[in-house]
Formats: sequence, C-alpha cells, structure tokens
Amino acid sequence: MSQTFSVAAAIAIALATQATAATTIEPWSASKVYTAGLQAHFQNQRYQAKWWTQNNQPGTANSPWTLLGACDSSCATSGGGSGGGGAGGGTTPPTTGPKPKPGGGYTMSTVELSQAEVRLTSSPLFALTRANIATRPNSEVEAIVPGRAANPDNVRRVERLLSASQWQAHFAMANPAYSYGRFLQAVGKFSGFCRDFTDGRDPDAICRKALATMFAHFTQETGAHDRNSSIEEWRQGLYFVTEAGCADNDSSCGYNSECAMPGWQTDIWPCGKDAQGRFKKYYGRGAKQLSYHYNYGPFSQAMYGDAKILLNQPELVANSWLNLASAVFFMMYPASPKPSMWSVLDGSWVPNSSDQSRGIKPGFGATTNIINGGIECGHGYEKPQSQNRVDYYLRHAQQLGVPIGNNEQLGCKDQKPFEVSGAGALNIYWEMDWGYYAERPEGKSFACKLVGYQTAYSALQAGDYHKCVQRYFNVELVP
Repeated sequence: MSQTFSVAAAIAIALATQATAATTIEPWSASKVYTAGLQAHFQNQRYQAKWWTQNNQPGTANSPWTLLGACDSSCATSGGGSGGGGAGGGTTPPTTGPKPKPGGGYTMSTVELSQAEVRLTSSPLFALTRANIATRPNSEVEAIVPGRAANPDNVRRVERLLSASQWQAHFAMANPAYSYGRFLQAVGKFSGFCRDFTDGRDPDAICRKALATMFAHFTQETGAHDRNSSIEEWRQGLYFVTEAGCADNDSSCGYNSECAMPGWQTDIWPCGKDAQGRFKKYYGRGAKQLSYHYNYGPFSQAMYGDAKILLNQPELVANSWLNLASAVFFMMYPASPKPSMWSVLDGSWVPNSSDQSRGIKPGFGATTNIINGGIECGHGYEKPQSQNRVDYYLRHAQQLGVPIGNNEQLGCKDQKPFEVSGAGALNIYWEMDWGYYAERPEGKSFACKLVGYQTAYSALQAGDYHKCVQRYFNVELVP
C-alpha cells in the first residue's frame, strides 16, 4: 500500500478520526493500517499515530505512536490486542475478571476465557489456517482403502489424479512401508489437503502441484541418491523409513539427551521409556524424517489429541500410515513466521512488500525456504540440496501434468528467511501477558497473548488458552 497521501486527505482522515475517537478507541491490531491521528489502545494505554504505520507496536523505542494516557471508558474491550497475527503483543482483559478465592488464588469464568480465546484468534488468517489443518477421526482414516466408493472427496481426487501404478512409477525404490494405501490414509486424515474450492480456483491443478512439490521433497529427504542405479534418481524417493545409522539399540545415535533436561518442553512432552527404563529415541522417521520429542509431541497431539501416544510409541511414525501423514502434517501447518507450504501452493499466501524485499516470491523455491531455508537458501547460488529439489520437482511435475510457468521461482538462492512482517506470519502460541493492568488484582493481566515462538500452549489447540491462564495466574476455572 502506498505511503504517500495528499495534505488535504490526511487532514480529512485526522478530523474524521478525532470525531470517532470521542466515542470509542479500538484495540491496536498488527495487521491494521493507521494514518496520522488514528488512535488505538494497547496494554491499557491509549495511543495516537504520528504518521502512517502498520505492524509497529505502541510503546516501543522510536515508536510512531504518541502516548495519550491510561485507558478510560472510550477504550473498546472487544476485538483483541494482537489482531491474531503478525508481531502482536498485548491483550485487552475482559471486564468481569478474576475473583479472589478463599485460601489464595482466583477463580475465572470458563466462558470468559473461551470468549477471549475466540476474540484473539478471530482473524481471517486464523480461519484459513484452521481450514488447512482440519483432520478426520482416525476411525474414518483407517477405513480408507484404494478404490473404496466411500472414501472422502479429497482422497478420491488424489486417486483420480494418481493411481497405484503411478505411485509405483514415482517411487520405484520405495520401502514397502510407504504403500499407496497408506498415502491415501495420510491424505484422508487432513480434509484440507486437495480439497474443493468455491472461489474459482482449480482444485485438480492445485492438487497436482501439491503432489509434485511433496514428491520432490520426499526424494530429497528420503531418497537413495544412488547415481549408479539404473533407476533415475528422481524416482528413488521414500527409500529410507528411519534415519540412516539410527536404531533404538544404537548408542551412537542420540535424539534423547534432551529428555532429562528440566523445562517446559519435557513437562508438556515427556519422553517415553523402554522396558529397561531408558528414554526412547526420537530420531528421524517417516517421509518427513520427524525428529526430536518436541516435534513428536505436537504431531501426536494433532493425530490423536494426546501428545503421549507417539512419545511412548515413536515407532508408529515409521511402521504405520503416520509415516506419510507426518509429511502432510508438515505441509499443512505453518511454522511462524513462515506460511504453510499448502498456502503457497493454493495461492492463499500472497507475498507482501516485506516478503518481496526479501526476494520471496510464489513458487517451488518458497517451499524449500520453508523446509530448510536457513541452510539451503540465500547464498546467491543454488546449494546442491536446493538444486536437487528443483530437478526432482521438474520431473515429478512433468509426470503429473503440472505446467511450470516462466515466472515461477523454482530455486531459493536469492531468498532471505521469512520475517514476522511477512504476509504469512501468524503468531500461533500462547504466552503470559506480562502487561500491568491497574484495575486487576496485583496489577496482573490474568490473560495470555499470542507470540511467534514455540511455547507449551498452541493457539491451534482448543483449550490451550485456558491452560495458559491457569498456569501463570493460579486460576481455578468455574462455569
């Protein structure tokens, strides 16, 4: 959006804003554009914009905001403090608030916290993300078999675009653990993958492109990479089920040293133990080569609603349909500040000026940046791993009938990492709101805020907002 405004227009906007501000001041939103004179409140303080600004948090050094004073009756209490995405910070605690409890601590209404959670995650980007990561019950997934008339719509689309014989042609050296049937089950778990669209987008074309992209990354991550084989290298994907050189009884392969470390990660995702009382090992397994207990736990939560299942049975990521579902999971979930790979493929992610300034454009290269950008991207030349991915993508795309446009950015040599100011940035974790609120007991917020770094509580997991408030503020929930 242009930052150039005429003087007359700026004056008109400021006058209109002053008239509105006399009645209500909305919470600051990271995604909203503010022009000179617009007001917002943040962490119980009122601010007025000095000039055009977006995603600049009030109260920081060199802020484009003027502090007007503490909130009063003009401050609206609805709409949330962080806008649901970007670099949000504060919240606007509900007016009912905590009630002292005999013997210490406080009670808070479950309904009140639920309303706060909904308010803080009500942005369009949150709604889109929830649609992308929606899952089906495992009982439905395990009933999926090739050719079944009752298979979900997105599974039947994949069956129509990719037959069992085609699967074998793409993965001629695949381990038998990666069967076509298990791939269909992995697809069926995520109802957002290869789904229909109602806005004119071509779901078949998007699905084909998603398959080609996914298969290229499979080939790089788990391929045999045997250039002496009579089988072309692009067809050697899904060769490895577990990380080379790792086994449960192999003392040289780690991936469990973090299990004994104190901290919230081991509290929320406790490592399982074997019959001898040793911590299980969370080395790479499956098409995504899922690694470390702090990745097995969230994946288990998404698959079962229980983080402990895969922490206790990590082998399921190798010897069940989860070996391919882990890859679909990674394609559909965002890792802030990165968008999800699916959003890049279906066109819902549109790079903004921040993304463009970092050289990030739509195309296969952006998915490589999401997967391993810190190592493979931004070097001014294509790293061997990135070039492999491009080569594999071109061959898989050709087999699947995916046209490659002249403007598609295939590599990532000129791409810098995604940042919080990018179009796909979505703060998806809850953290304690450290703000001071004079009207609340002890000046505490009794609220949690959205952040971009990983914490124990996910905004994509229903109920985690309640757990966050309970943990940090000694709160008991009441109806």
